[in-house]
Amino acid sequence: MRVFVSVFIFVLAAAATAYAQERPKIVGVAHIAVKTNDLAAARLFYGHILGFPEPFSLDKPDGSGLSLTYFKVNDHQYIEVFPDLKSDTEDRLSHIAFETTNIKQLRDYLAAKGVKVPDTVSTGRDGNISMMLTDPDGHHVEFVEYRPGSLHSKAFGGFLPNTRVSTHIIHVGVTVADRAAADHFYKDILGFHEFWHGGMQDNRTDWVDMRVPDGTDWLEYMLNVHNPSPRTLGVMHHAALGVLDIKAANRLVTSRGYKAEEPKIGRDGKWQLNLYDPNGTRVELMEPHPVEKPCCAPMLDK
Repeated sequence: MRVFVSVFIFVLAAAATAYAQERPKIVGVAHIAVKTNDLAAARLFYGHILGFPEPFSLDKPDGSGLSLTYFKVNDHQYIEVFPDLKSDTEDRLSHIAFETTNIKQLRDYLAAKGVKVPDTVSTGRDGNISMMLTDPDGHHVEFVEYRPGSLHSKAFGGFLPNTRVSTHIIHVGVTVADRAAADHFYKDILGFHEFWHGGMQDNRTDWVDMRVPDGTDWLEYMLNVHNPSPRTLGVMHHAALGVLDIKAANRLVTSRGYKAEEPKIGRDGKWQLNLYDPNGTRVELMEPHPVEKPCCAPMLDK
């Protein structure tokens, strides 16, 4: 009997170890969260100019006002806006977030890899299970698992009007000071992989596109950014929305009162158009495929 119990315990321990060593799927960008000091202007930009519906919001737990509001891009992607920007010198980025299929397993996997994680994962006020980490550059990075009965799940299939300038956040970008440290976190541990890099000159790397391990979205490293001003951070910390026709998208936002710059072909060979919210956070519209040969490196399909 003792031998049986010992074997059983050994099998359980081995199973637990294997579970902790296996990373669950990370399927894409869940949201980008930004700060504003003018909620009405932010609603005009994200709700009217970009055409995203605002299906729900959350008040502060103490009832003292709005905590954040959500602009829906699709069933699994949102732009969150926090009306708590305190100063013109403050970074407008609150955090970025990625969706996983099993948040508890991801927490255990990261803990086993030596990453500082919460003691437990918890159900948020929106009804989903999530955890917030800090990457090597100090950016807040959230991982979320959508749960039945959450605000997001209840909105599945709804709030998807044809007013949306885009139906997909294809990437988010953050500044990276130490690429090796970022690679250790995002590539070695989380399983992101590079599929293109480029720069303002052919012999320099200013951007590295790191695709999520189990989807098509990506994180863009913004390199060579030194002592950035809040305005520069607004350019670097950005979201990119996929559009099929950049010129049509330009006509649409112009018809809604936005004075946009002219679209251009970027160094990755893709048509793109930069827009800015009222607090200077960049929203990049981008066609999915290059129309010219990308600079600096081949663009990998996978």
